[in-house]
Amino acid sequence: MTSSHQLVVEADGGSRGNPGPAGYGAVVVDPATGETLAEAAEYIGIATNNVAEYRGLIAGLRAAKALFPEAADGSVRVHVRMDSKLVVEQMSGRWKIKHPDMKPLAAEAATVFPPSAVTYEWMPRERNKHADRLANEAMDAGRRGEQWEPSASTAGLDAPARPAVGEFGDVPPREVGDASAGAAKVRAALAAARTGSTDASGAAASHAPEADAGPAAAPRRGWAAAPDMGAPATFLLLRHGETALTPEKRFSGSGGTDPELSATGREQAERAAAHFAALGTVQEIVSSPLRRCRETAGAVAARLGLDVTIDEGLRETDFGAWEGLSFAEVRERYASDLTTWLTDPQAAPTGGGESFVEVADRVAVARDRLAAAYAGRTVLLVSHVTPVKTLVRLALGAPPESMFRMELAAASLSEVAYYADGNASVRLFNDTSYLR
Repeated sequence: MTSSHQLVVEADGGSRGNPGPAGYGAVVVDPATGETLAEAAEYIGIATNNVAEYRGLIAGLRAAKALFPEAADGSVRVHVRMDSKLVVEQMSGRWKIKHPDMKPLAAEAATVFPPSAVTYEWMPRERNKHADRLANEAMDAGRRGEQWEPSASTAGLDAPARPAVGEFGDVPPREVGDASAGAAKVRAALAAARTGSTDASGAAASHAPEADAGPAAAPRRGWAAAPDMGAPATFLLLRHGETALTPEKRFSGSGGTDPELSATGREQAERAAAHFAALGTVQEIVSSPLRRCRETAGAVAARLGLDVTIDEGLRETDFGAWEGLSFAEVRERYASDLTTWLTDPQAAPTGGGESFVEVADRVAVARDRLAAAYAGRTVLLVSHVTPVKTLVRLALGAPPESMFRMELAAASLSEVAYYADGNASVRLFNDTSYLR
């Protein structure tokens, strides 16, 4: 069996706006020494975070292949580490690839090396500083109308000491130096392993019997891994502030009514903003596209200095013909439909609205997408009564009828944590203490 050499590829991508101006960064590392063998970064124009992350993966794999073009013979094995749970799980085959923009990128990544020669591992974002810095350098260059140049990069100076890498063992702190020199050492070691001669440092290449046992089994990850899967994606679920319809308890969904915040609602949004500023834990803000949520999210974003990402999956239920009506008015006009709606989660409001089942499906898709995109991060989701209750219900495994047994005040805060092993933990529900 051909003796193999191991490489680490760390990759990242980012988008300032999602979609917005985007770039990627990737670094190839020798795990035996911690030395950087190659760096890659590029500004790619307007794209999403996920597209940029996949482009970073492809660039990292190609950089590794360029160093060792003979790798098709199985002599080089690559361990990829990224802070994108989505890319890691999809490339590992544990998550399906549904988005049409992701499928060709994943297919392209899978062709660089033989699939059996590549393993994937998620790592916390703070451990991926080298690739992250490269991606940001590329985006900064793009803003200036330029492309990233290796000679101007300082990304390696911010790289943390690299931790153990699955089957590759302990990785020493990174040495900042000549990447081409590091690659030459690795090539020499690989050649020595093939011929049985000494390597560049004079050490004899090993041909112990265990070398023929093949690659060590990759550690169990994803859904098959042990319960400790690192920091969860933490969703702080903020219902928007009051509108003129809120105190009158009128149906206000996404089927036509899109009221702005009232004076009370704007004050609630400011109080919430002060609360999150004091907490200091919010790293990202995602909002429903409806005006009352965008205004609430905007107040928090202005206080924290963050951008707001809009997600259609967080919008409120479409209440059809019931939009703008009070409960009493709906009972008077659509008594039979209302009775059915209250007892059957598959029943939709009159006039083509959404059922609770349809809303739950939409919200679950958004939940999975956001939990993958923000693994290990604390994210403020600004949404509505039904989506927030649905997220809590799904986390608890409660039946749909439990929705009618939850009280959710305007501008209230709930919290759910999502772990990589599939578990969820409800930590808070309907907190309004900061509004008083």
